[in-house]
Amino acid sequence: MKYTVDKHEKYILIKLNESKLNSLITPQLKSELILINTEGQRNIVLDLSQVKFADSSGLSSLLVGHRLCKNANGSFILAGLNDAVARLVTISQLDNVLSIVPSCEEAIDLIFMEEIEKELKREMR
Repeated sequence: MKYTVDKHEKYILIKLNESKLNSLITPQLKSELILINTEGQRNIVLDLSQVKFADSSGLSSLLVGHRLCKNANGSFILAGLNDAVARLVTISQLDNVLSIVPSCEEAIDLIFMEEIEKELKREMR
C-alpha cells in the first residue's frame, strides 16, 4: 500500500496514494489505522483524492477508522472523495455515519472546531 502520513499535534493526515481501495489494500489500511490509534492519535483525516474505485472491503476499512476514532472520543474524517467513491458511500448509506468533506483543509478546520467544542463542554461541567 502506498501512502503518506503527516503527523500534527491535534490530528494525523493519511494520504492514500492508490487508485483502488479494495481487498488488496484494506488489510494494510486497517492495520495502519489501528497502529495510529494505539499510539494515541484520536483524530484522523484520510485523504482519498487519489482513489478512483472502492469496494465493500474498502468501505469496511473506513468503518474501522470511524469506530477507532469514535471510541477514543476523536474524529475520523474523509476528504477528497471522487464521484464514484462518494456514490458508493451514499448508496451504502455511510454518508449518514462518516464525516465527509471536500478537502483536507476543511477536514482540519472541522477537527479544530470539534476540539474547541469538546473543550468548552469540559469547562461547563
